[in-house]
Amino acid sequence: MHSYDERLTNLVFDYMRDRLSLDPVPLDHPGIKDKLDAALDGIITAAGTDPEKVLDVYATQLAPAVISADSPRFLSFIPAAPTKAALLFDMVVSCASLQGISWLEASGAIAAENQVLRLLADRAGMPAGAGGCFVSGGSAGNLSALVVARDTARRTRPGGRLRVAVSDQAHSSISNTLRIIDVDALVVPSLDHRLTGDALRAVLAADPDPSDVMAVVATSGTTNAGIIDDLAGVAEVARERGLWFHVDGAYGGAGLFAPSVRHRYAGIEHADSFVVDPHKWLFAPFDCAALLYREPRLARAVHTQDASYLDVLHTGGDEWNPTDYAYHLTRRARGLPLWFSLAVNGTDAYTEAVEKGLSLARETARLVGGTPYLELIREPELSAVLFRRTGWTARDYHEWSERLLAGQIGFVTPTGWEGETVARFAFLHPGTSMEIVQEIVATME
Repeated sequence: MHSYDERLTNLVFDYMRDRLSLDPVPLDHPGIKDKLDAALDGIITAAGTDPEKVLDVYATQLAPAVISADSPRFLSFIPAAPTKAALLFDMVVSCASLQGISWLEASGAIAAENQVLRLLADRAGMPAGAGGCFVSGGSAGNLSALVVARDTARRTRPGGRLRVAVSDQAHSSISNTLRIIDVDALVVPSLDHRLTGDALRAVLAADPDPSDVMAVVATSGTTNAGIIDDLAGVAEVARERGLWFHVDGAYGGAGLFAPSVRHRYAGIEHADSFVVDPHKWLFAPFDCAALLYREPRLARAVHTQDASYLDVLHTGGDEWNPTDYAYHLTRRARGLPLWFSLAVNGTDAYTEAVEKGLSLARETARLVGGTPYLELIREPELSAVLFRRTGWTARDYHEWSERLLAGQIGFVTPTGWEGETVARFAFLHPGTSMEIVQEIVATME
């Protein structure tokens, strides 16, 4: 079972070459449970199954039942468009069973990951001492960061419940995190869907006992509409009140690579913690999220796990253990594919690719504005475009979405906006063209 099998290797490598060479990547369809169950029936046996048959089941039955997030026609949720270099190196990470737990065991991998974290910290303007680790996604990053905020606050605010100030537009993972860590939310009403420093200051001033508010969460690019909060204003209030300032940039943080929108992120340099997901708009494979701390020592004081068999990892030297900066222990070196791709392609290529999504959003907004049966809901700040088809009901949007996918024209799911069902494009893939957008828009006439 652990021996090298050349036939098996060739089978898998041939499949990978074929998948990598697909241009464009097909959308594919949701699966039918009974059909998938039938395809899988009997595939796992006591004696094993011929690998060619197993791979054929995957290639012909399972893979087509997964909608391809890396298709240029995938415009729902937040797509993914990993570079070929990142995908190839993800295979290296897997075939070498690379882990990234501690400096003792994986210093080479960690050194490379830290180089990328330094690049991200520099783009955000965070100080030279900033650092952190890669985690599985924005939810894991938000959870890990706010645990540090909570436990750090408990040293100066002993006893009683703590609260975190959040916008009414904060990502669902924030409310989930607060529930998990048993901290209450102080909800700050947004102004035009944006958290502002003035609104935060007003809510704190009106609160009968704001002393238990220990942190504030801002967003640098909401998932639904790509709206960036008033980071500078929120940072100022955080400094005045001694609050931990966390920035959730899971999707939109990648805009730091784009000169055309960099000014919108003013204030992010004051963040105590910051999350950005390279598996979204920085073209890394799933799953890869970067978590950065302004003062990593605070995270290390919270997340370092004590056990006799782990003592050897903490010898008091210059080691950097990613396990000390999030709630995890075992972790794969998920930052290496991004490191390899950045090194191979260069940061200018990343800037160009991010700018492509921004440019496509602006051009689409102009198209919508010039189409009689469509209405633009708001000018895009990043790469998400919200619009409505006049006269349509929620059912019309859902039926339209189903027709698009059935015809392999696009994967465009409707979303909600102020209680209304509307249409939404999320542009990320550099291969998405205006021709594709025009083709989709034409189906709404």
